[in-house]
Amino acid sequence: MRTATALTASAATDTGLLRDSNEDRYWLDAERGVFLVVDGVGGQAAGEFAAETAVAAIRETIGAAGPPETRVRQAIAHANNRIYELAQVEDSRRGMACVLTLAVLEEEEITIGHVGDSRLYLIWNGTIRKLTTDHSPVGEEEDSGALSELEAMAHPRRNEVFRDVGSFPRSASDLGFIELRHCRFRSDAAILLCSDGLTDHLTSAQVREIAERYDGDAASVATALVEAANAAGGRDNITALFVAGPEFRTHGTALTGVTRPRFSTTQLRRGAGLFTGRAAFLLYGVLLGMLVWAALRFKG
Repeated sequence: MRTATALTASAATDTGLLRDSNEDRYWLDAERGVFLVVDGVGGQAAGEFAAETAVAAIRETIGAAGPPETRVRQAIAHANNRIYELAQVEDSRRGMACVLTLAVLEEEEITIGHVGDSRLYLIWNGTIRKLTTDHSPVGEEEDSGALSELEAMAHPRRNEVFRDVGSFPRSASDLGFIELRHCRFRSDAAILLCSDGLTDHLTSAQVREIAERYDGDAASVATALVEAANAAGGRDNITALFVAGPEFRTHGTALTGVTRPRFSTTQLRRGAGLFTGRAAFLLYGVLLGMLVWAALRFKG
């Protein structure tokens, strides 16, 4: 399970400015093209334990044989049932769960398994696109256009979700459980997996602007995203996992205007050369005409 494209990836996570503990967890294996962000639900120790359980369960199962879609479904279902079983053993853990986004990149295609309101963005060709759906009342209204991005970010119910991993026993094929998406991953693209602590504070345009500062150091992008969310309020735990294709830096350079001015300069030089040739031809014609006129006049 190796990727056809060399990837650069890194993640950063932080408790935020208002929380006492960090219930976010992540895991990445760039060589195998597996990336995961988990946000625990259930409060402090229970939420952290749910997130850690999800990471461990997915790491155990994602490497199994089979197509990516099957592996993603089975890994998330395994995590769900492990969390549910452990929650029944101890009263303090009852009701614990998590939301998560899992991405497997293989043969230049991303397979995404998603439950809840963590997110995955694709950044390519100067644009950013959210590939996951927020499984929440506010997220549905934002995705339908009933709420703007800024209105959704400020909504008092923005942290409610109606899908999670761990609340009930599940199978990999259950309807209304795992949202599965597929997308081509180009060598000049990047993806970002993140918890809602990031997108509660940063718009997609702000995320894109920070991602496009990438200069080959994925860790600096992930850290900059977390720092920006903290600077904007840091109300929740914040996690950002950034993955860049091998040509994403080259594409980012093109966005700064290096390519277009070079093209414009070339065109101007070509135009100047063409004008000079025509002017010289006309000048020589005028001079020749004057010489002929003078010669005839002298002869007459």
